[in-house]
Amino acid sequence: MILAFDTYYYEDKAKTVAIQFEKWQDTEETNVYEETLSGISEYVSGEFYKRELPCIVSLLAQINLTQCEAIVIDGFVILNDERKLGLGGYLYEKLNPRIPIIGVAKNNFAKINTEKKAVLRGESKKPLYITTMGIDLDFAAQKIKEMAGEYRIPDILKKVDSLGREL
Repeated sequence: MILAFDTYYYEDKAKTVAIQFEKWQDTEETNVYEETLSGISEYVSGEFYKRELPCIVSLLAQINLTQCEAIVIDGFVILNDERKLGLGGYLYEKLNPRIPIIGVAKNNFAKINTEKKAVLRGESKKPLYITTMGIDLDFAAQKIKEMAGEYRIPDILKKVDSLGREL
């Protein structure tokens, strides 16, 4: 199984959604998990992971991860070519480096040059930016490129984002 996560913030709450799917080209999910937590602190520049990591870890505790091939997050796994950890990197460490993490970011982060891949999908001229831990970067970028959907954002990732916004 593969899991795709996204978290949406409103007031002092965070709604985290995970979509489970089995193959990279799947058009439909096999399961959806969600959880809303209260008492979420404000965003602090440079410390985003401190806000979102507890939300993802809490939801992961409800999922049997024994057959998990990879986790896809909305954002960066690393923040520079020296592999400074971003949200996905901290998640990878929290999971005792056993489940690969793939970060899919919609916007570029200039401090990363060699440790990210730009992926163009569909007819979009604007790439997605892929970073990883525990999995080959080129392999992961190819898997994101192959995901179902004819537009820039793969359908499953679009759906997890949409479900997060439903209050």
